[in-house]
Amino acid sequence: MEIVYFSFIVFLFMLAVFDLVVGVSNDAVNFLNSAIGAKVARFRTILIIASIGVFVGATMSNGMMDIARHGIFQPQMFSFNDLLCIFLAVMVTDVVLLDVFNTLGMPTSTTVSMVFELLGGTFILSLLKIATDETGLLGFADLLNTDKALSVILGIFLSVAVAFIFGTVVQWLSRLIFTFNYTSKLKWKIGLFGGIATTCILYFALLKGLKDSSFMTPEYNAWIKENTMYLVGGCFVVSTVLMQVFHWCKINVFKIVIFMGTFALALAFAGNDLVNFVGVPLAAYSAYQDFAANGAGQADTFMMSSLNESAKTPFIFLFLSGVVMVYALATSKKAQNVVKTSVDLSRQDEGEEMFGSSRVARSIVRGANNVNEFFSKYTPKPLVRWIDARFNKDEAILAQGAAFDLVRASINLVLSGLLIALGTSLKLPLSTTYVTFIVAMGSSLADRAWSRESAVFRITGVLNVIGGWFLTAGIAFSACALVTIAMYYGGAVVMALFVFVAVFILIKSNFSTKRKDETDYEEQLFKGIMNAKDKAECWDLLKKHVCATQQEMLDFVWKTYEDVVNGFVDEDLKTLRRAVKRIDAEKSRRKKLRQRELVGMRRIDKRISLEKNTWFHLASNSGEQMLYCLKRMSEPCKEHVDNNFNPLSRECIEEILPVKKKIVDYLMRSERIVEDRDYEHIDALLVEEEAYKQQLSEMRRAQEDRIQMDLSQGLKVSLVYLNLLQETQELLSDLRHYLRAFKRFQQ
Repeated sequence: MEIVYFSFIVFLFMLAVFDLVVGVSNDAVNFLNSAIGAKVARFRTILIIASIGVFVGATMSNGMMDIARHGIFQPQMFSFNDLLCIFLAVMVTDVVLLDVFNTLGMPTSTTVSMVFELLGGTFILSLLKIATDETGLLGFADLLNTDKALSVILGIFLSVAVAFIFGTVVQWLSRLIFTFNYTSKLKWKIGLFGGIATTCILYFALLKGLKDSSFMTPEYNAWIKENTMYLVGGCFVVSTVLMQVFHWCKINVFKIVIFMGTFALALAFAGNDLVNFVGVPLAAYSAYQDFAANGAGQADTFMMSSLNESAKTPFIFLFLSGVVMVYALATSKKAQNVVKTSVDLSRQDEGEEMFGSSRVARSIVRGANNVNEFFSKYTPKPLVRWIDARFNKDEAILAQGAAFDLVRASINLVLSGLLIALGTSLKLPLSTTYVTFIVAMGSSLADRAWSRESAVFRITGVLNVIGGWFLTAGIAFSACALVTIAMYYGGAVVMALFVFVAVFILIKSNFSTKRKDETDYEEQLFKGIMNAKDKAECWDLLKKHVCATQQEMLDFVWKTYEDVVNGFVDEDLKTLRRAVKRIDAEKSRRKKLRQRELVGMRRIDKRISLEKNTWFHLASNSGEQMLYCLKRMSEPCKEHVDNNFNPLSRECIEEILPVKKKIVDYLMRSERIVEDRDYEHIDALLVEEEAYKQQLSEMRRAQEDRIQMDLSQGLKVSLVYLNLLQETQELLSDLRHYLRAFKRFQQ
């Protein structure tokens, strides 16, 4: 049996590799978003700096490992088999849960998932032990480390409030000092700012981080503690002078601070969050070593008191973890997807919004506007004018394609690094995702990046992300509890089954993501538009993007129209319901794509923009009208079939099916013309369209006569059929307007 347990320990380390890859994909947003958002350097340069920080932080991490050993449960009250069930359930749940969030592009917390998974697994086994305790004296306090668990949970969620307040206040004060036109306001301030930032980064990220590293001796720690003030003071003086000299030498100090902040935040992330990925496997490995040496094969009765000792992690495990994390950071496509969410929600200018609006967000914006008007009313006007002058966004200095400037990027990195490293030094596993994301949101709010035109969308996005965090906690707790109890009663067979299922899901997810990345042509075009420096290149990419999106729209139109007519004729309720849902989803998607293309229209040459603007909007409006036609014809058809009203008469069926076939063929040929940008045949296509409209007019008049003369035909089905003919004719009219506008826009 011992070989079986050893196999599970090996499986745990295999899952730890997956967890490291998935976790780094999720947490890359923590240390990449500021440097990427400010376009401080090429992506490869930023990645190299972050990778060095991750590797150094991983190899120095050790003190946080105790959370997985005895931070949540009382190990002396659990047998080796109990803890093996919990550890396996935690890892299986964790890798699948994080992979789902990464695929959706939603940053979640690896710390929260790990803590609540441990809580869920421990809670369900504690319930079982209490229920089967014959003495009746056993309670949760005997099984759960309630004090430590409560401090960990409070530390995680209180970090959200602390991060938002500090992010807002510090960024507001920084903007008052530097303004958006910061290059003309530096003088002596930049040296002082660089000195403070450098000192803070080195003190918290290095001095505090080194204290618990695997190679630090008590003598080194004692020396650092005795000389802390001298070290901090000397660092401040030297770094202030050095930064001022850099400024005089025309070296951008903000970029230096951002590079240092990226390194320090990556280091703090690895030191704080490594326990989330390898803490559980290492605790399981330590438990197995104790069981193999002293357990005498009695896995159900051998208690794990040895886990009460502090972790002494071998350096080789830390080194290998650092290597895997660096590899994951360099190769993960999902990491870039998660970074995009955070950067888009904190960008300075308006543009494509990833999220819609919600009732809660609208209420928050309305309340904030009322509060702002109240304070503006009673604040002295000269002070208001002075503050407004310091926050003049028209003077903002942004790199090409940057979401925000170097000042905000510096504050985000320095402040996030300080808060995370402070939590690490206090042995509190603060959520790096929560801290960095909320600091970025607080600083963007202070920077007035959330205008009245975008605030409701940004707040909706923030609420969605925060809601995902709480969802993470609930799902992690519940899922791990269920998996733990299944493994407890199912034994080794169920344990192995869950491990293989988790690995299969991860492999399938990563292959499907790779295929999606390779085929997402529109996304690549939009990235090209945003990164293009030449306006002619931008215009060429925009035309290709419009062509691709409109071709997809026409493809959707003919397929949906065919489904609606067939569903109505065949009384196929499932097909009609699916059509109605697809139309609503496509309308929402079209809105986002149009916003993207409007951003592109702003980036092309102004003369071309003025010339093509009318045709762009006319084509977009005509496309939207086609979707509304489909909606107006599909909903009555669905309602009619859903209510089991009379079916369409044989005469009408024989009349509509040949026309449907012609119109579908006509729409398909229109799609191919758009796809090939074959403008020469558009005029001939428009002439053909007139014949179809004339035929539909005759069918409408015939149906109106039937309604009046043929009383045997049900009135409800007659009206639905008449509506179908009217909307089909309107669909062709909208297609006519669309093709003309598309031709004028593309030529």
